[in-house]
Order: sequence, then structure tokens, then C-alpha cells
Amino acid sequence: MSIENPCLTCGACCAYFRVSFFWGECASSGGVVPDNVTVQVSPFHVAMLGTESKPARCVGLMGDVGCGVRCTMYEQRSSTCREFEASWVDGQHNAHCDTARAAHGLPPLTPPLEPQLSPDRVA
Repeated sequence: MSIENPCLTCGACCAYFRVSFFWGECASSGGVVPDNVTVQVSPFHVAMLGTESKPARCVGLMGDVGCGVRCTMYEQRSSTCREFEASWVDGQHNAHCDTARAAHGLPPLTPPLEPQLSPDRVA
């Protein structure tokens, strides 16, 4: 991925999906996610507050989707958040990223351009 992180001008995933994960990731169970920012959604799963119903917006998201955002609990985020990647990170497309962006009127991210070799250089 380039030096510029597209997530810092997006935040669509945090304001579209339900962010659910195993309750064992909560601080009261030895995890890192603060209990006060979660809500129980099943016997074994919690969700980030604000994402348990539509319209979704994670309580940890600060800023305006599509402009400038940041996660106020980045170091304490769940595995669901840690594992979600923007499209084209390490060359991989993420259709879920495209879906969240489209829901907020944002275009899909595009793969980085391949460096062009000049005609006098052979690969």
C-alpha cells in the first residue's frame, strides 16, 4: 500500500457494517476491547456500539465519512477491525470495501498503477 492510507479519508466500513466479534475479546474477559463500547448481539458475540442496527456508525469512528476519519480506539479494536483491509492492500481486492464505499457514494478504490518501464530499459 502507498504511504497514504485510504482508510484515513474513508471510514465507510465503520459506518456500514455490523462489527461483531467473540465476547472473549472484551476487556472483562481478558481481551482489549473496552466493554462499555460493545453490546451483546448473541450468546457468544458482541458488536461495537452503533453498528448493531442500521444506519450503522461505530462509536469509535471520529470524523466525516469520505473526508477525514480516524478510529478513537485503534489500539483496542477488535479482530474484526484488525482483519478488515481496504481494497488493494498487498494487491488484494476487497469487495466488502467496495460495498461500504458505494453505500456512502464513494467510488471503489483502484489498484495502484504499475511502474512503467522506459522503452530503452528491459525488465
